[in-house]
Amino acid sequence: MKVAVLDIKGKETGRKADLSDDVFGIEPNTHAIYLDVKQYQAHQRQGTHKSKERAEIVGSTRKIKKQKGTGTARAGSIKSPVFRGGGRIFGPRPKDYTQKLNKNVKRLARKSALSIKTKEKAVLVVEDFNFEAPKTQDFIQVLKSLGLENKKSLFVLGDSNNNVYLSSRNLKRSEVVNNSELSTYKILNANNIVLLEGSLEGIEANLKK
Repeated sequence: MKVAVLDIKGKETGRKADLSDDVFGIEPNTHAIYLDVKQYQAHQRQGTHKSKERAEIVGSTRKIKKQKGTGTARAGSIKSPVFRGGGRIFGPRPKDYTQKLNKNVKRLARKSALSIKTKEKAVLVVEDFNFEAPKTQDFIQVLKSLGLENKKSLFVLGDSNNNVYLSSRNLKRSEVVNNSELSTYKILNANNIVLLEGSLEGIEANLKK
Protein backbone atom coordinates (compact mmCIF):
# COMPACT_ATOMS: atom_id res chain seq x y z
CA MET A 1 0.00 0.00 0.00
CA LYS A 2 1.51 3.29 -1.13
CA VAL A 3 0.98 6.48 0.88
CA ALA A 4 2.27 9.95 0.01
CA VAL A 5 4.94 11.31 2.34
CA LEU A 6 4.24 14.84 3.59
CA ASP A 7 6.57 17.46 5.02
CA ILE A 8 5.83 19.40 8.22
CA LYS A 9 4.08 22.07 6.13
CA GLY A 10 1.52 19.53 4.94
CA LYS A 11 2.78 19.43 1.35
CA GLU A 12 3.66 16.28 -0.56
CA THR A 13 7.37 15.60 -0.91
CA GLY A 14 6.96 13.58 -4.11
CA ARG A 15 7.94 10.38 -2.34
CA LYS A 16 5.69 7.53 -1.29
CA ALA A 17 5.95 5.21 1.70
CA ASP A 18 5.13 1.53 1.35
CA LEU A 19 2.83 0.38 4.19
CA SER A 20 2.83 -3.38 4.67
CA ASP A 21 -0.53 -5.06 4.06
CA ASP A 22 0.33 -7.52 6.85
CA VAL A 23 0.23 -4.65 9.35
CA PHE A 24 -1.96 -1.92 7.83
CA GLY A 25 -4.29 -3.95 5.64
CA ILE A 26 -5.57 -6.95 7.57
CA GLU A 27 -9.17 -7.84 8.38
CA PRO A 28 -9.67 -6.28 11.85
CA ASN A 29 -10.28 -8.66 14.75
CA THR A 30 -12.65 -6.77 17.03
CA HIS A 31 -12.46 -9.28 19.87
CA ALA A 32 -8.66 -8.98 20.06
CA ILE A 33 -9.07 -5.19 20.15
CA TYR A 34 -11.59 -5.52 22.99
CA LEU A 35 -9.28 -7.72 25.05
CA ASP A 36 -6.26 -5.45 24.57
CA VAL A 37 -8.14 -2.24 25.38
CA LYS A 38 -9.72 -3.86 28.44
CA GLN A 39 -6.29 -4.91 29.69
CA TYR A 40 -4.84 -1.44 29.08
CA GLN A 41 -7.62 0.26 31.01
CA ALA A 42 -7.45 -2.28 33.84
CA HIS A 43 -3.73 -1.59 34.22
CA GLN A 44 -4.45 2.12 34.74
CA ARG A 45 -6.14 1.27 38.05
CA GLN A 46 -3.95 1.50 41.15
CA GLY A 47 -6.04 -0.89 43.18
CA THR A 48 -5.18 0.88 46.45
CA HIS A 49 -8.78 1.58 47.49
CA LYS A 50 -9.47 0.65 51.12
CA SER A 51 -12.01 1.39 53.82
CA LYS A 52 -12.03 0.26 57.44
CA GLU A 53 -14.34 -2.53 58.43
CA ARG A 54 -15.84 -3.04 61.86
CA ALA A 55 -12.85 -4.88 63.35
CA GLU A 56 -10.44 -2.14 62.23
CA ILE A 57 -12.24 0.81 63.85
CA VAL A 58 -10.57 2.26 66.97
CA GLY A 59 -13.09 2.78 69.75
CA SER A 60 -14.61 1.45 72.96
CA THR A 61 -16.26 -1.96 73.00
CA ARG A 62 -18.62 -1.13 75.86
CA LYS A 63 -22.33 -1.49 75.35
CA ILE A 64 -23.47 2.03 74.56
CA LYS A 65 -26.96 1.78 76.09
CA LYS A 66 -29.09 -0.69 77.95
CA GLN A 67 -30.65 -3.54 76.03
CA LYS A 68 -34.30 -2.75 76.76
CA GLY A 69 -36.50 0.14 77.67
CA THR A 70 -35.13 2.85 75.36
CA GLY A 71 -37.80 2.52 72.71
CA THR A 72 -35.15 2.17 70.02
CA ALA A 73 -33.28 -0.72 68.49
CA ARG A 74 -30.76 -2.51 70.65
CA ALA A 75 -27.12 -1.53 70.11
CA GLY A 76 -24.01 -3.24 71.38
CA SER A 77 -21.06 -1.29 69.94
CA ILE A 78 -20.19 2.19 68.73
CA LYS A 79 -18.30 0.48 65.89
CA SER A 80 -21.52 -0.80 64.37
CA PRO A 81 -21.96 0.08 60.65
CA VAL A 82 -25.33 1.68 61.42
CA PHE A 83 -23.63 4.47 63.40
CA ARG A 84 -21.68 7.39 62.01
CA GLY A 85 -17.97 6.62 62.31
CA GLY A 86 -18.60 2.89 62.40
CA GLY A 87 -17.05 0.30 60.15
CA ARG A 88 -18.17 -0.17 56.59
CA ILE A 89 -19.88 -3.39 55.58
CA PHE A 90 -18.00 -5.25 52.82
CA GLY A 91 -15.90 -2.20 52.02
CA PRO A 92 -13.33 -2.09 49.19
CA ARG A 93 -9.99 -3.79 49.73
CA PRO A 94 -6.67 -3.48 47.87
CA LYS A 95 -6.78 -5.48 44.66
CA ASP A 96 -4.45 -6.26 41.78
CA TYR A 97 -6.26 -5.50 38.50
CA THR A 98 -3.53 -6.73 36.14
CA GLN A 99 -4.68 -9.08 33.40
CA LYS A 100 -2.67 -11.48 31.28
CA LEU A 101 -2.88 -11.31 27.52
CA ASN A 102 -0.82 -13.30 25.06
CA LYS A 103 1.68 -11.40 22.93
CA ASN A 104 0.15 -12.70 19.71
CA VAL A 105 -3.28 -11.38 20.70
CA LYS A 106 -1.83 -7.95 21.56
CA ARG A 107 0.04 -7.89 18.25
CA LEU A 108 -3.13 -8.82 16.35
CA ALA A 109 -5.06 -6.09 18.19
CA ARG A 110 -2.52 -3.39 17.25
CA LYS A 111 -2.49 -4.49 13.63
CA SER A 112 -6.30 -4.49 13.61
CA ALA A 113 -6.40 -0.97 15.07
CA LEU A 114 -3.88 0.32 12.51
CA SER A 115 -5.85 -1.33 9.70
CA ILE A 116 -9.05 0.37 10.87
CA LYS A 117 -7.36 3.78 10.91
CA THR A 118 -5.84 3.13 7.47
CA LYS A 119 -9.25 2.25 6.00
CA GLU A 120 -10.63 5.46 7.51
CA LYS A 121 -7.77 7.36 5.80
CA ALA A 122 -6.71 8.64 9.20
CA VAL A 123 -3.04 7.65 8.85
CA LEU A 124 -0.53 10.25 7.67
CA VAL A 125 3.13 9.65 6.88
CA VAL A 126 5.39 12.63 7.54
CA GLU A 127 9.09 12.92 6.91
CA ASP A 128 11.30 12.95 10.00
CA PHE A 129 11.69 16.35 11.63
CA ASN A 130 13.21 17.94 14.70
CA PHE A 131 13.15 21.26 16.54
CA GLU A 132 16.18 23.27 17.56
CA ALA A 133 14.70 23.62 21.04
CA PRO A 134 11.50 22.52 22.82
CA LYS A 135 8.81 24.99 21.84
CA THR A 136 5.08 24.32 21.96
CA GLN A 137 4.33 26.96 19.34
CA ASP A 138 6.47 25.13 16.79
CA PHE A 139 4.51 21.92 17.35
CA ILE A 140 1.21 23.79 17.10
CA GLN A 141 2.34 25.15 13.72
CA VAL A 142 2.98 21.58 12.53
CA LEU A 143 -0.53 20.59 13.66
CA LYS A 144 -2.06 23.51 11.77
CA SER A 145 -0.14 22.65 8.61
CA LEU A 146 -1.42 19.08 8.78
CA GLY A 147 -4.97 20.21 9.60
CA LEU A 148 -4.93 18.55 13.03
CA GLU A 149 -5.11 21.53 15.39
CA ASN A 150 -8.67 20.67 16.50
CA LYS A 151 -8.33 16.87 16.45
CA LYS A 152 -6.83 14.22 18.68
CA SER A 153 -3.54 13.18 17.13
CA LEU A 154 -0.92 10.56 17.88
CA PHE A 155 2.62 11.13 16.57
CA VAL A 156 4.78 8.02 16.32
CA LEU A 157 8.54 8.54 16.29
CA GLY A 158 11.22 6.15 15.12
CA ASP A 159 13.76 7.14 17.77
CA SER A 160 13.29 9.14 20.96
CA ASN A 161 13.24 12.85 20.16
CA ASN A 162 13.24 14.92 23.32
CA ASN A 163 12.59 18.28 21.65
CA VAL A 164 9.51 17.05 19.78
CA TYR A 165 8.20 15.25 22.87
CA LEU A 166 8.63 18.28 25.16
CA SER A 167 7.06 20.58 22.56
CA SER A 168 3.86 18.50 22.56
CA ARG A 169 3.63 17.75 26.27
CA ASN A 170 1.37 20.71 27.14
CA LEU A 171 -1.18 19.92 24.43
CA LYS A 172 -4.13 17.83 25.61
CA ARG A 173 -5.15 16.64 22.15
CA SER A 174 -1.73 15.53 20.95
CA GLU A 175 0.57 12.79 22.14
CA VAL A 176 4.02 11.74 20.98
CA VAL A 177 5.26 8.17 21.45
CA ASN A 178 8.03 5.94 20.12
CA ASN A 179 7.11 3.01 17.89
CA SER A 180 7.81 0.63 20.81
CA GLU A 181 5.22 2.46 22.98
CA LEU A 182 2.38 2.11 20.49
CA SER A 183 -0.76 0.58 22.00
CA THR A 184 -4.18 -0.37 20.68
CA TYR A 185 -5.91 2.06 23.06
CA LYS A 186 -3.79 5.03 21.96
CA ILE A 187 -4.31 4.21 18.28
CA LEU A 188 -8.10 4.05 18.60
CA ASN A 189 -8.31 7.04 20.94
CA ALA A 190 -6.75 9.36 18.35
CA ASN A 191 -8.60 10.82 15.38
CA ASN A 192 -5.44 10.77 13.27
CA ILE A 193 -2.19 8.79 13.43
CA VAL A 194 0.92 10.61 12.21
CA LEU A 195 3.73 8.19 11.40
CA LEU A 196 7.17 9.61 10.92
CA GLU A 197 9.12 7.86 8.17
CA GLY A 198 11.68 6.58 10.64
CA SER A 199 8.99 4.77 12.65
CA LEU A 200 7.66 2.58 9.83
CA GLU A 201 10.47 0.06 9.89
CA GLY A 202 10.24 -0.38 13.66
CA ILE A 203 6.43 -0.70 13.65
CA GLU A 204 6.46 -3.36 10.94
CA ALA A 205 9.35 -5.21 12.58
CA ASN A 206 7.50 -5.33 15.92
CA LEU A 207 4.15 -6.41 14.49
CA LYS A 208 5.31 -8.91 11.87
CA LYS A 209 6.88 -11.23 14.45
